Amino acid sequence: MRDPTALMWAEACELLARAERLQRQFFFIGSREHCPAWEPPVDMFETEREIFVCVALPGVGAQQIEILFEADSLVISGERLLPSGMRAALIHRLEIPHGRFERRIALPTEAVELKRRDLIDGCLVLTLGKA
Repeated sequence: MRDPTALMWAEACELLARAERLQRQFFFIGSREHCPAWEPPVDMFETEREIFVCVALPGVGAQQIEILFEADSLVISGERLLPSGMRAALIHRLEIPHGRFERRIALPTEAVELKRRDLIDGCLVLTLGKA
């Protein structure tokens, strides 16, 4: 049987690490126009023949997304802009990140090809075929 104190301590450390990651993803000081300001969350699934990558990109148009393959990684980048009518508005709450984003995802296999790219309900869904 596990020690409950150790379990609670591990959970507390994980929560602190998660909060730190969120802070790094969403908040930065200064101007970094060309540096990514946030990383979108990703789900990845694998079958015998394909890898599916789902990236949460609310409010990002298909033309604002770049997809690159680098060695054994997939790089998804782009920019989420505030809607033009809201740029001069008084902000009461701003929880959905905006600005430049980039997400590097290590792929479980090296030889893949992009078979399909869809933007569905605010999520970029990539279908990668295994070689």
